[in-house]
Amino acid sequence: MDDEREQSPEHGPLAGFTVGVTAARRADELGALLERRGAAVLHAPALRIVPLSDDSELLAATKEIIGRAPDIAVATTAIGFRGWVEAADGWGFGEDLLERLREVRILARGPKVKGAIRAAGLTEEWSPASESMAEVLDRLLEEGVDGLRIAVQLHGEPLPGFVESLRAGGAEVLGVPVYRWLPPEDIGPVDRLIDAAVARTLDAVTFTSAPAAASLLSRAEERGLADDLLAALGHDVLPACVGPVTALPLQARGVDTVQPERFRLGPLVQLLCRELPSRARTLPVAGHRVEIRGHAVLVDGELRPVPPAGMSLLRTLSRRPGWVVPRAELLRALPGAGRDEHAVETAMARLRTALGAPKLIQTVVKRGYRLALDPAADAKYDAAV
Repeated sequence: MDDEREQSPEHGPLAGFTVGVTAARRADELGALLERRGAAVLHAPALRIVPLSDDSELLAATKEIIGRAPDIAVATTAIGFRGWVEAADGWGFGEDLLERLREVRILARGPKVKGAIRAAGLTEEWSPASESMAEVLDRLLEEGVDGLRIAVQLHGEPLPGFVESLRAGGAEVLGVPVYRWLPPEDIGPVDRLIDAAVARTLDAVTFTSAPAAASLLSRAEERGLADDLLAALGHDVLPACVGPVTALPLQARGVDTVQPERFRLGPLVQLLCRELPSRARTLPVAGHRVEIRGHAVLVDGELRPVPPAGMSLLRTLSRRPGWVVPRAELLRALPGAGRDEHAVETAMARLRTALGAPKLIQTVVKRGYRLALDPAADAKYDAAV
């Protein structure tokens, strides 16, 4: 059992948080990992994949390699390499391709790719322990590539500087596009994810490919929401990327991301299990330990789901714990509440019921409401202010 599950057996470390999933491939697997740890998941595939057998560019590259073997082939992903061989089989060129690749020095980016290469009856010459394309590039350049013909298995993501550096070193580079990305046929889920991020009802967004990140930013641009989305990702909504290549489109727009040390879905989820709870606001209130999460609150470790209006009120109160917050200010925090301060009273009553401890929030007659911060914490907070 994971450490996170042992620490939070009742509700999971991600309970109360909402996480967006932009993946087109393995989205169900990632979503299941997140939900198993308690997260609410918003699925919004930012891309769709063109089937390999339908891709004329891959067919043309395959024929070119069969016709004239490269000196070196760089394999970047296991699913891409397997798909390439399967597509070649479907076109009737499978054995010809494998026979040609047996003449080639094959470099594999990591262990999964090595497994796919060996399953095809081939043997790689070398693979970096770091699973880094940068290390592959360094090795090639150190050995010298002038005059060599190098086939690079592209995998739908940009390889910044990789192809350019090889060409600058004198190599002839043949790109092998094992699959291509296109915008999703249904853009609705992507729009809903963008809206949720801008509204801060999303706690994190996961990215497993650079094209997905670029696609999400492009869609936000089309809708005139790019600045709002970037602001959300820069402060309130955690962007979590499976690796440094995936993070490039976001970093190019000034967005810092978090990434696991190992570029896998499991470590990505484990990273969120550490990061999101550490970002939650925890306060000692009326003798209770209150941890404010995305769409729920932990009261003494018990998960209490809270309606959106109640969470808006609670976040507003928590910005100045112990201080009285006027009804007018709380009204402005309510989504679509209009001008009727009775809406605050209604939402506050529901919030108290949801929390299960009405004394956490005190009514200050004719003034507003306050979080009943414990006296020692209250004094410490006053001194800090």
